[in-house]
Amino acid sequence: MPHCIVEHSASLDGELILPLVFSGAMKSALFEADGSDIKVRSIAYQCYLTGQATSYFVHVVLKILSGRTPAQKQMLSRSVLAQLQTLEIPRCSLTAEVVDIERASYSKWVSGS
Repeated sequence: MPHCIVEHSASLDGELILPLVFSGAMKSALFEADGSDIKVRSIAYQCYLTGQATSYFVHVVLKILSGRTPAQKQMLSRSVLAQLQTLEIPRCSLTAEVVDIERASYSKWVSGS
């Protein structure tokens, strides 16, 4: 499980970004080997302000169940960031953060096929 939520400038193609985030999560080796527990989605922002004239952004929030070490979290965020850097977008801020989901409050239900 991570829930990977990608926020990005609307002028960037989310369809190019999502597989890279998925790949970064896979390369971390913290999740199922087949990637079946990784969920990636994006939100494109038309209106935003970065403080620079013409600038783009990609920010990834990686929500994972609590219990990982700080080193594992750092490795996950760096793995995702390394994949995003392959896009080589000029004037772009790339960021990633890992957020714990409290096990005590997390609920999940999946419908059958």
